[in-house]
Parts: sequence; C-alpha cells; structure tokens
Amino acid sequence: MQPSQLLPNASFYVGPEKEPPLSRTGFIILAIIMAIFTIPAIVLNATVIIVSLMHKQLRQPLNYALVNMAVADLGTAMTGGVLSVVNNALGYFSLGRTGCVMEGFTVSLCGITSLCTVALIAVERMFVVCKPLGQMTFQKKHAVGGIVLSWLWSLTWNVPPLLGWGRYELEGVGTSCAPDWHSKDPSNVSYILAYFAVCFAVPFALIVGSYTKLMWTLHQVSRMTCVEGGAVAKGEMKVASMVVLMVLTFLVAWLPYTILALLVVYSPDIKIHPLVGTVPVYMAKSSTVYNPIIYIYLNNQFRRYAVPFLLCGREPRDEDEASETTTTIEITNKVSPS
Repeated sequence: MQPSQLLPNASFYVGPEKEPPLSRTGFIILAIIMAIFTIPAIVLNATVIIVSLMHKQLRQPLNYALVNMAVADLGTAMTGGVLSVVNNALGYFSLGRTGCVMEGFTVSLCGITSLCTVALIAVERMFVVCKPLGQMTFQKKHAVGGIVLSWLWSLTWNVPPLLGWGRYELEGVGTSCAPDWHSKDPSNVSYILAYFAVCFAVPFALIVGSYTKLMWTLHQVSRMTCVEGGAVAKGEMKVASMVVLMVLTFLVAWLPYTILALLVVYSPDIKIHPLVGTVPVYMAKSSTVYNPIIYIYLNNQFRRYAVPFLLCGREPRDEDEASETTTTIEITNKVSPS
C-alpha cells in the first residue's frame, strides 16, 4: 500500500502532496525507541502469563489481576507496539483504513482494560489492607468478577467508534491510530469527553483514593512492624508498596497523554507539532513494560519462577523465602493495624 492511499480524513495524512511530519532519520529513531520498549514488554508479559499457567502456586486471587494486566499489556505491545515499530521504520501507516480502525480499537481495548485492572488492584489492596468495611478476604470470585468487569467496561466504551459515535484515526506523526481527539465534529467531541470521563477519570479517581488511603496505612503498618516485628505487617507493606509503585507509573505514563488530548478537545485551534503529539502516545504505550518489571521484582513468588524461566532454566542464587506466603496468601487473611 502506498502512502498516498492512506486515510484521506486522517489528521496527519501523509502522501506525495504533503510533506511527512518527520525526516527519515526521525522515523527510524522513533522505531528504535518503540522497539526498546516493545520487545521487553512482550517477553516479560508473556513470561508472567506462561509461568502462571505452569505453576499452580501462582494462582492466588491477587495474581489473577496481575495476569489479567499482563494479558492486556501483551495485547497492547503485540498490536500497538509492534505496528508502531514497523510503521515508523516504513515512515507511514501501512495497513490502510481498516487496519487503522482495528489497531485503534485493539490498542484502546487492551489499554483501558489495563488501566481498569490497575484500579482493581489498588481498590483490592485498599479494602484488604486498610479494612474500611471490616475484615475482608479477597477471594477467587472477587478477582474473576473484577477481571470480567474490566474487559466489559473497556469493550463498552471502545465499540461506539465502530458504530458511528466517534472514530479511530491516525495520531501523532501518523504511524499509529487511536480515538480521534482532533476532530471538531460535535458527535466526536461528545464521545471523547465521555470516553475520558469514564475510561480515565473514573479509574483515576479510584486509584488516587485507594493510593491516598494506602499511603496513610503504610505509615501505621510501618509502626506495627517496628513494635511487633510481625511478618504479616511486613508482607502487607511490601504488597501495598508494589501497588503504590504501579500507581505512580500509571500516572507518569498516562497523564501526559490525557492532558494533551483534553487540551486539543477544549482548544481545537491550538497548533501542536506532530512530534509533540507523539511523545505522550509513546509514553502511554511504554507502560506495558513497567508493570511486569514491578511485580516480578517485588513479588517473591513471581520472581522465583519467572527468573529461572527467563534464564532458560538456570537457577538464580537462593533468596529469602520467609515473606513468600505472607506476600501472596497471608496478607489477604490477616487483620491489618487499626
């Protein structure tokens, strides 16, 4: 497919009659940057999924949500990440209108599911650790229900562009597709505002609320650890710290993209260079590699099975196993400090 055949309505249409937004060198640099994030994202998220299927010890309710996030992030990396690398290497979007719609839909579906899963994990940790409703055990049925809800929620709000409310178009330098936040059409603007309200603002509010409560409780847990020396308190603090770190990476990755999109929606006449519009897009896509690094590093069970898998069967040096049960099982059953 030639560049001149691409998406005649796209915001950054590239063809013979219009100069590309970047030089050939610029596109190659973007391809390399995306490859640096995409390849580890595919390897690490696939590792989380495979070792979870191989070892029943990892099939704890909290880990269900982590695996769901790995599935969503792997979907984003395999579609948005790989296609960004290929299309930047070519210098234009190579799959035509249908390919743009399918990429935009798939990446958005997996991306919002991942965000919702971060919110699910943050809320779950808040209820288990902080006990706002009294003692609560996070069970398999809660994990499965949250996972189903995250996919249904994302599907509900990413299908409308396929039916005429909103649309998927090229974004940034014209090598990837997403919901069209450049269009001034009232129907499209209404969709974008609703989309960001329910797919970003709602998870964001849940995450920030849970994050705030967790931060407050972390201080109390830390005090209990010093006074009682309890393994449970240490385990609670370690898992809560993992959630806090995931929340921070979520904000770093997604806030710039959201702010830029809403800025364009509220000020449609603003002029933004395509490269400036591309940086937040790639920051959001880079989130697919952060989460598996965080929970492989901070979750003893995942690390114990994932590292030998990544090393092709070689066993790393022995680590302290004392907090394994606490981190993944006891934490969901014990009472946190009041």
